[in-house]
Amino acid sequence: MRKYHPVLTGFTLVLFSLSAQAQTPDSARRFFQHGQKSFAAGNLEVAFEDYSRAIEISSRLDSRKTAPADLLNAANSVDHVTVIDPFTANAYASRGVVRYQQHYLDDAMADFNSAIRISPRLAEAYLGRGVIYRIRGNLESAGADFDKAISIDPRLAEAYTDRADVRIEKGDLDGALADLDRALKIKPTSPETHSLLGYARILRNEPDLAIASFDRALELNPQLATAYHGRGNARMKRGEIDRAIADFTRALEINPDLSFVYMNRGLALMLQGKDADAQKDFERCLALDPGLHSELNGRIELARKARVREP
Repeated sequence: MRKYHPVLTGFTLVLFSLSAQAQTPDSARRFFQHGQKSFAAGNLEVAFEDYSRAIEISSRLDSRKTAPADLLNAANSVDHVTVIDPFTANAYASRGVVRYQQHYLDDAMADFNSAIRISPRLAEAYLGRGVIYRIRGNLESAGADFDKAISIDPRLAEAYTDRADVRIEKGDLDGALADLDRALKIKPTSPETHSLLGYARILRNEPDLAIASFDRALELNPQLATAYHGRGNARMKRGEIDRAIADFTRALEINPDLSFVYMNRGLALMLQGKDADAQKDFERCLALDPGLHSELNGRIELARKARVREP
């Protein structure tokens, strides 16, 4: 269970360079490019359709022939095609990102696997698959995919950030910090990387440095809920309960579905003696994630003991 970074690190669409072979028809390229524009605009359904058409067209090509004129009207399923054109790997990987964003993880995994089968050197496909392994708690497979992505493209900053997340979970803080340092050298304006660095610094009991990291993340993206959550945790460590509650509240205004934030705000409210308000947060936490019941009870008991010790 991720105690400090309860949502996925910054996995966003990497706009694949269009490296289609000569046999890829213009129609496939147009669908692919329109899909990227649609994704960037937040039109996931349109992007999905565009990438699916690009897959359908490019995967039916014979590398020795020009695509037939009626290819756009092909009625066969895009999931049962013989892939010839390597361009199809980019379309599968892009569609995998869309399916991930739509929370269809099995479908996204299938698309990333298809991309890797077609093009085993497509780093972004390993990144996407690793993210899904990470969500499912398969740290070994996630780490292996992030390693592979980095070996293919040592400049893929997102892979270092996501590998750092795995290393934090496994207790390898030194390795995580090395990855985060590398990611920030490549992409110094990544709010997700600065935010994850803040969580690592909390684990190293460095709340002041953690707050600096979260501040930087929020400068870059004022809507990053997990950075407010992290800064709230760091402020709790400094005994700044009112400011911590303000940060937790802001995180929930941005994303009201973060179970860990309700837990931590409830604990902060307990420390202030506001048990009725705390109980509402605990109930909401468990409604979102019933699996937190045991951990929540343990942390409530710790909060009670801390409150008793206060003068």
